Amino acid sequence: MKIIHTSDWHLGCSLFGRKRYEETEKFLDWLSELLEGENIDVLLVAGDIFDTTTPSNRAQRLYYQFLHRVAQSSCRHVVITAGNHDSPSFLNAPRELLRYLQVYIVGSMEENPDDEVLLLKNPEGEAELIICAVPYLRDRDIRKVEAGESVEDKGRKLVEGISSHYAQVAEAALSIQASLEKPVPIVAMGHLWAVGGKTIEGDGVRELYPGALAQVGANIFPLLFDYVALGHLHTFQTVAGRQDCCYSGAPLPMGFGEASREKKVIQVELAGTGARITPVTVPLFQALQGINGDWQQIEAQLEELKSKQQNTWVEIIYEGAEIISDLREKVDEAVAGTNIDVLRIGNKSQWERELSLLGKGEALAELHPQEVFGRCLDAYEVEESQRPDLLRLHNEIVDSLDIEDWMAE
Repeated sequence: MKIIHTSDWHLGCSLFGRKRYEETEKFLDWLSELLEGENIDVLLVAGDIFDTTTPSNRAQRLYYQFLHRVAQSSCRHVVITAGNHDSPSFLNAPRELLRYLQVYIVGSMEENPDDEVLLLKNPEGEAELIICAVPYLRDRDIRKVEAGESVEDKGRKLVEGISSHYAQVAEAALSIQASLEKPVPIVAMGHLWAVGGKTIEGDGVRELYPGALAQVGANIFPLLFDYVALGHLHTFQTVAGRQDCCYSGAPLPMGFGEASREKKVIQVELAGTGARITPVTVPLFQALQGINGDWQQIEAQLEELKSKQQNTWVEIIYEGAEIISDLREKVDEAVAGTNIDVLRIGNKSQWERELSLLGKGEALAELHPQEVFGRCLDAYEVEESQRPDLLRLHNEIVDSLDIEDWMAE
């Protein structure tokens, strides 16, 4: 059996307001060609198919066009489970129809765990693979709420609920396996956060269960699973050193922090000796570049980038001590007439100054606007001679916005 494991497509996602449909379409074209070229038997997609619970028409079109294309390829089965970004009802709506294309959808935890266990057969009707297709397990599905429970209690119950669910689907899979004339491999899927899982700043990974870590250990996956295909974390990685338990990661860099990292899908070959894992590098469909430093360093990096003559999306973080009031204008001038598209400009020095405005235990909402403005003048070391005019203009703006009434509300 040859399997491709992928996850976290986030169809319809944006990067600082820039939609990424073209990148996604190119990825899906590439994936289709990989399935055909490598004679893949099964495609597993472990959650977060869409970026939101109400995907756009264009995102839906990419999804269904891809499934139609795969159904006509040598890939015989597609198994899709929901992630925390997905709408269970939206994914489940066409699943009876999609079964005719050998596409199996599990959008939410089933009342009977046996219904999450799929027996896949070859063209001759012989059993060839058992899939425990476990979707993202929602808090309300696996934990009873009790009055007075602590955050630790919630986290413990969530982990216990997830562990119990995997034990139940494993038992169902073993029961199916025992009924067959010859044993077939068992593969599990999941959309969760495993202990030790790594994230990168700005990669868009959300905490799954607010108020509780609810990270699970690799021990919740019974060793009878020949492979565990995970989603949710956006970086390719194994869990607790187990080569048979992997996150494929997202196929697109979800933020500029991932700009220099290769993205992967995982090819899994199941034979009598177990699973052989081969990460496959996904091509870069849109160049991303993070640039930081003072203005001289930023300007030098932009010049180097311009010399490559490559269509690049850029994030710039200014870290200089000098206050540059026209930073955006200077950047726009530097990249004019090039293929460089600056999606975001941040000012780290300004952020640090703004954070320094608050004392220990203070909240911004508790301060009067005039007090905040006064602290800003101090933080930016504005000369005393300029302050009266600035304060007068500030007060006029506050009066025009009825800030006092807004704060009272």
